[in-house]
Amino acid sequence: AAASRKARAEIKEKLKSGSVTFAELCDQSETDEVVGKMKVLSVLESLPRVGKVKARNLLEHAGVSDTRRMQGLGKNQREKLLEKLAEV
Repeated sequence: AAASRKARAEIKEKLKSGSVTFAELCDQSETDEVVGKMKVLSVLESLPRVGKVKARNLLEHAGVSDTRRMQGLGKNQREKLLEKLAEV
């Protein structure tokens, strides 16, 4: 459990610094179990210029539940999120 938490923290840090994009994480979530089990909301909140309110608005626009995990995102939901993130 501790190793998973550490891995998730490192991924969030990479998102904040900009060395990994949301699109790359979406692709990675299909093969990487740690990324796949991360909640989409927490991933969005880790992005630069996206806070708690913007993250929830993005999820609402894409029709994604607050509790959805990265591996559970559908193709259309992913596309809507990426489209909206491009505007941020």
